[in-house]
Parts: sequence; structure tokens; C-alpha cells
Amino acid sequence: MEATWRVPVVWRVLLRLSRVLVPLICRLRVSGQVPESLRHGPLILAANHVSPVDPVIVTAACSIAGVAPRFMATAGLFDAPVAGWAMRAAGHLRVDRHTAQVAEALPNAAAALRAGSVILVYPEGRIGLDPWMWPERGKTGVARMAALSGAPVVPVAQWGSHAVLPYTSPKDVVRSALKAMVRRPVVLVRFGDPVDLTGLSGTAGAQAMRATDRIVQAIADTLAPLREDEPEMPRFVDRTRPVDMARVRRRPRVP
Repeated sequence: MEATWRVPVVWRVLLRLSRVLVPLICRLRVSGQVPESLRHGPLILAANHVSPVDPVIVTAACSIAGVAPRFMATAGLFDAPVAGWAMRAAGHLRVDRHTAQVAEALPNAAAALRAGSVILVYPEGRIGLDPWMWPERGKTGVARMAALSGAPVVPVAQWGSHAVLPYTSPKDVVRSALKAMVRRPVVLVRFGDPVDLTGLSGTAGAQAMRATDRIVQAIADTLAPLREDEPEMPRFVDRTRPVDMARVRRRPRVP
């Protein structure tokens, strides 16, 4: 497959800038790696989601790892005056939730992958509301993207960003950011091994569900070493974050 996607200059600049800005609000530690053969796509990065600041932090982590992913993001970001221009100029992918256009997101992402893109997606589809902050049951979009494009999936786990910005951001975002600049909490990001999506059986829908289970489990397995000393409740609790038991998964055992 010959790559036709080229990372825009705007996005290259923002990736570099994130490595300067993120250390102001946290102490970022990146572990694991993306195989050299996959760094320029096609590739899907599937990450857990614990805080509104996650996209900023994972941007810096990806820059350190030598990856320039395109984010799948809600349409509201693209419609914002300044952020919208940056999102479009950087080549990120728009998802028009709750509209007729939402059906276009999956084939558009698959086409971007076939063109050699790296795409970062949150399989949970929202900031996770598991009471113990383990990944929730995922939606099947990532699995379907992988099936349509043939792109491999690499799990990305992040931990600690909930101590940077709370769930309710952008409410009181300035005050929260100032607190983070004083505390500079440690935030960990780890790139895991590619997910084995071979040997799936059943209908296309059943295969997508089984693949989703494997992807989310791989994220949880990648996350476990990052929080081995707090496998139950996290030490830092975001009091603004609600709890939803409806999509809770069985938690992995932490040695």
C-alpha cells in the first residue's frame, strides 16, 4: 500500500509545541514504543479516556514516540473559531454525532487509513465512567475500521491525567490549569503491543464485538502496570466525575 497522506505543517508544529506545553502542567512519562514499521501508517491507536486533557497529553506522547496521529473528534471542535481552524488544518477527522452525517465517519476513517494515516481513537466513545477508572466496554467502531482497512491496532494506556483537568472542564479550566502547574502531577502514557485480531469467527457483527473485546482488554492490560500500586480506587479522586455502572467490564488482575 503506497501512502498518500502527508502530515500537514500545522500539525507538525503543534506536535512539537505540545512537548513544550505539556511539561508545564504535568510530569509526562512515556513508555513502550510503536514499531518503526507502523509509525507512518496505516495504524490505529486505541486509547483509554480519563480526562478532558487526554488529547493534549497523548499528542505530546505521540510526538515523543515518533507518531503523528489524526484524531477522530466531535464536530463541535471543528466548529469552534480557533480550535476549528487548527483541527481542519491539521487534518483531523470530524465525527458529526447525532446527525445523519455520523454514518460517514467510519468509511472516511477507513479511507484515511488506506491512504497511510495513523488515526487515534477512544474506543469507549467518551471519558470512562467506570467507578475504578478501568476501561469501559468499547464501541465497535475501532474494530470495524480495522476490518475495513486492514490496519493494525496498537493499544495506548494513559494514567494520571484526571489529576490535571477534572471531568467538568472547560468549567473552571483556568483555575484547574493553574493548580496543575503548581502540583505538576505525574502522567503516564504507555504504548502496548499490536492487538491480535486474527481467528475471529461468526458474522461480521459478532467479529466486530469480539475484536472490540480484544482491543479494550489490550488497553486494560497495557494500563495495569501503570497503576499496579492503585489497582482498586485511584489515589487521586476527581469528585466532579460521575459514575456509570452500565458499561463496566471485569477488571484485570494486577500482579
